[in-house]
Amino acid sequence: MSPAFSTKPAVGQAFPEISFNVVNGGSMTIGNPVDSWTMLVVYRGRHCPRCKKYLNILEALQAEFLDAGIRVIALSADTGERASDDVNEFGWTFPVGYGLSEADMRRLGVYITEPLSPDEAPARFSEPGIFCLRPDAEMQIVSISNGPAARPDLKELLDGLKFNITNDRPTRGTVV
Repeated sequence: MSPAFSTKPAVGQAFPEISFNVVNGGSMTIGNPVDSWTMLVVYRGRHCPRCKKYLNILEALQAEFLDAGIRVIALSADTGERASDDVNEFGWTFPVGYGLSEADMRRLGVYITEPLSPDEAPARFSEPGIFCLRPDAEMQIVSISNGPAARPDLKELLDGLKFNITNDRPTRGTVV
């Protein structure tokens, strides 16, 4: 008999409340009702060139996400210094959180990686994940990956979210 897979995030349920610090000061909490949709992009961190490419695409599309009523937030386990260095280098204007704890990674159900060396990352880090939340904090769409090469196409995701919002589509994949 094969071993069972670990638990995956339960779409259609409330996103677990998590708090984190944000580059340029302050902190954020996600998982509470807000006035808009939210897309949280969990990324690997400064060491990952694919993450930078992906977040640069997200930056280019950010106005379209905002026009569709979707706020965009990025988050990693990086230190504040490392996250700030990326924001300063690439000019990302969406909120960039840092310090995602391993406990919160586990609560989100994302894959966790041990760095190959201290040169790669200073500590364990999260593999990519995207969480699209309705204004009431219900998880509408969840995409998690165990590596940086497998992520949703952001234009397709935006198009699908616009359709879901406009047509008040229900959350899919809720059968357990």
